[in-house]
Amino acid sequence: MSFLREPTAPGVLHLRLLDKEAQLFAWFRQRGSALIGYSGGVDSAFLACVALDTLGASKVLAVIGRSASFPFEQWTSAREVATRFGIPLLEIDTDELNDPNYAANPVNRCYYCKTELWSKLVPLARERGFAVVVDGTNHDDLADFRPGAQAAREHGVESPLAELRFTKDDIRALSRTRGIPTWDKPSSPCLSSRLPHGTAVTPLRLRKVENAERALRAVGVTGNLRVRYHGDTARLELDHAQMEHWGAPAQRSAVRAAVLAAGFTRVELDLRAFRSGSLNELTRDERADAHVLDLTEIG
Repeated sequence: MSFLREPTAPGVLHLRLLDKEAQLFAWFRQRGSALIGYSGGVDSAFLACVALDTLGASKVLAVIGRSASFPFEQWTSAREVATRFGIPLLEIDTDELNDPNYAANPVNRCYYCKTELWSKLVPLARERGFAVVVDGTNHDDLADFRPGAQAAREHGVESPLAELRFTKDDIRALSRTRGIPTWDKPSSPCLSSRLPHGTAVTPLRLRKVENAERALRAVGVTGNLRVRYHGDTARLELDHAQMEHWGAPAQRSAVRAAVLAAGFTRVELDLRAFRSGSLNELTRDERADAHVLDLTEIG
């Protein structure tokens, strides 16, 4: 299925974005074929669609690296997007949780995760004759602490969205015009990102976090959502509007029940609301400094 569209009026989509998209077409044409590290999120879904448009199905392969840290819902969504738009897809297993460096959850945990991923995808690309391996890093990501980017550089992985200065807003706008359903999808980093650095990553802890987030979605929580793991305590980060709604006395019991059923014994709502990368915030006593509403006791 082709994503190519009739020319879009400037009032619908700014010509600047159309020019950027044309640059991305040219980028892929110059390479000739591409293997894409694919999570099914906003960035990699858009990248895969453009690559498919430009090169055709025989010259593109999107690859999902699956492990216990990859949320089931994200995997399902990634497969649905690939199926809907005819993106060639391959799934492989990655084994980062058995790397002691990763499992110890240091501040550069993502470096070890991406090292595991690219050490499998780069040889696969060579074996199948793909000219380049690419990821969905965008220009906004360059301003954040992303140790995984070092692993990408070491393995020769390219980041065309960052190179061509695509921001997340650019990608969402172009994805919406293309009809890619991820255009308004909240960011969904791996489940390990919910554990504070230094807290060992284990499959059991990841499942508790995933089950709690799934249960909260089931009761109606929308938008950005993180269940931060603090031992027996789950600290919830929601968007401001969601926080006000679910933090209200009449709604707290549903939130509490959903999280406790996942295996936690205490539930806190972080009153600072959702903050991407909040576990990177450096505080002398993270628990004492947090502004939280304890939802464990309903009163």
